[in-house]
Amino acid sequence: MRSAALLLGALAAVAAVVLPYAALGGGSYAPAPVADPCTTSGWQRPEGVQELLERLALTGFARAACELGVTREELVLALRSEEALDRFARAHGRSLEEVEATIREGLRSTADDAEAAGDLPGIVSPLVRRAIDELSPTVILDTLERLSALLP
Repeated sequence: MRSAALLLGALAAVAAVVLPYAALGGGSYAPAPVADPCTTSGWQRPEGVQELLERLALTGFARAACELGVTREELVLALRSEEALDRFARAHGRSLEEVEATIREGLRSTADDAEAAGDLPGIVSPLVRRAIDELSPTVILDTLERLSALLP
């Protein structure tokens, strides 16, 4: 008799959670669609150095992703290593050099926008442009991730 009461209590507790969840639409979860990189908004004024670097990278990667016909998320995942970026390039019928050039162009055009808006200080601009031109995109992403841990 005691085990039957425990079983009924457990079923009531499960029902108390599951029924409202289902009633509120929990059974029909659909993930949010991935943003189209070609419809990203223009340059937006950042607040602080960390946000400036994040916006430069994310906007630049979105522009490159649009040009490559992929999502920004897919491109950023490919930037985890040179091997991953090479696999990405081959999977999309392009050379590694072509993909890297497209990423650099996306980052350069974003730096142009940031500078035109007055958000990329003249003293920092040459450093950012040199990094874009001389570092591989995988190193740029890795460096930005490491910097974000150091910046407030």
